[in-house]
Amino acid sequence: MAKNTRSPLKRGLWIVFFLLLIGAVVFAATYRQEIKDHFSAAGFEPSQRVTEVLSSLRLSEAGERVFLATHPTVDGSQNFNKQCAEVDHSEEGHVLGCFTHDRIHLYDVTDDRVTGIVEVTAAHELLHATFARLGEGDRAALSAKLRQEYDRMSASDPDLKERMSVYEHLSDTAFANELHSVLGTEVRELPGWLERHYEQWFRDRRSIVDAFASYHAVFVDLQNQADSIRSEMKALRADVEARKVAYGDAVDQFNADAADFGARNERFEFSAAPDEFERIRAELEWRRGDLEVTLTGLQADIDRYNALRDQLTALSELSSDLDQQLNSDLAPVTTRPTE
Repeated sequence: MAKNTRSPLKRGLWIVFFLLLIGAVVFAATYRQEIKDHFSAAGFEPSQRVTEVLSSLRLSEAGERVFLATHPTVDGSQNFNKQCAEVDHSEEGHVLGCFTHDRIHLYDVTDDRVTGIVEVTAAHELLHATFARLGEGDRAALSAKLRQEYDRMSASDPDLKERMSVYEHLSDTAFANELHSVLGTEVRELPGWLERHYEQWFRDRRSIVDAFASYHAVFVDLQNQADSIRSEMKALRADVEARKVAYGDAVDQFNADAADFGARNERFEFSAAPDEFERIRAELEWRRGDLEVTLTGLQADIDRYNALRDQLTALSELSSDLDQQLNSDLAPVTTRPTE
């Protein structure tokens, strides 16, 4: 009897073990990416700079896991260009980060005028990493929803349409991938479903958008100032040129009238008409004074034009300097390990 009771018990244990094994296999298959990311993140030792960036991003637990699993680097040297050499450079501007071979690489911009640009770039690349981790079906569904939302938003947001125009040559999925990163880091107001989607990775997505808005405003302000100065210079130049022509004509006419007056006086034409002599002389003196006032006004506007040109040159130099800070091609060469 004892032998018979142990046999069903053993069979029961084997069934339980088999079911647990199946459950473990299913769990591992379902969450294999999360498991892989967990061990990859756990085995990564971030540099101090990466830790600073990570702290600023205010990621969720899942977002932090994915970020660290990509073994991110922050590098201000030519090593960055080597790491991102395979990136498509068709986008306007400079490459400040890339997600390639499941690695995130960031260019270390330290200029205080664009504080936050490294963090926003990190968030942008992180969203590329999360997009890559979606299953094929989920990625296709999200791409379709993103494109639909973009079509709706861009109809009333020309800035967003211009921002995404550099990606129009990409495939639908690749476009959605870029849109996924742009919307998540640069657009403040999003529909609820998309906000909930980004909440998987960010505890405070709006702080990322705030950082973007802050440094983006620097570029916008420089451009607006330059555009305003160019517009003023264009209008001022046209006005001065027209007034110079009119002034030149008035001077020629004055000289001719003054010469004629002098010739008439030499012929004693005013001997019998002293009042006429005084009238013409007074008129010529008034015209001379008026021409001097006109010339003074012209010179003041010419000086104003030259001052505007100097301001535009200074803005151009400022913009060029800022551009150089973002240009990784100008980064120093170093042999130190990348961070």
